[in-house]
This record gives sequence, C-alpha cells and structure tokens, in this order.
Amino acid sequence: MMTPWRILVAMAGLMGATGVALAAKAAHDPDASRLATASTMLLFHACALLGTIALAERGVVHRRIGLITAIGFVLGPALFAGDLLMRQFTGDRLFPFAAPIGGSLQIASWLALAVCALWPRRA
Repeated sequence: MMTPWRILVAMAGLMGATGVALAAKAAHDPDASRLATASTMLLFHACALLGTIALAERGVVHRRIGLITAIGFVLGPALFAGDLLMRQFTGDRLFPFAAPIGGSLQIASWLALAVCALWPRRA
C-alpha cells in the first residue's frame, strides 16, 4: 500500500517533468509568457514539496501540518498552472478564480511550512 508521502513524491516528479516540458515549449513559442510562468510555478513548488516531505518524514517539522502543507504544494500550483495552460491553449479559464485560488493556496502553504517548523512536536 502506498503511503501519502510516496504519492506526494510521485506528484513532485510529475510536476517537475511537466515544468521542464513547459519550459521547453515556452522556449519555442513566440507568445509563451503564460507557459514560462506555469513552468516556474511547477518547478519550484516540486522542489518545495520534496523538501517539505523530507523535513516531515525526519521529524524536523510537525508531521501532520507538514502533510497538509505538502498537499497544498501540489494543489496550488496545479490550479495556478492549470488555469494558465487553459488560457494559453484554449483561450478559456479552468474555472473562475482558479489562478487566484491556486496562488492563495501556494501562499498559505508557505505560511503553513513556517508554522509546522515552529509547532511543538509531542514527545
């Protein structure tokens, strides 16, 4: 049975691969500012996700809050980048306010990472 941590590591791999593919596409398209932004969000949040998983697994940060933070590092960039990709390729939005919701979730996840680093762990 897969643990949530393994699934999140797999998600980080998918986010990283997608980010690299979007960066390559952005390098060859004349109007690709949305693709470049989506690529950046996916790539650095994939790294943040892996770091959060490592810290939570080793007990450096509060484990439960770390798990919530890690999930936010998947969902936030997915919404943000997904909305940018929809706008780039179809001209429509993913759904109303998808990018702002995704961006807000990313900010909240970074703040949650700060909280889980300071939250006392039970002995």
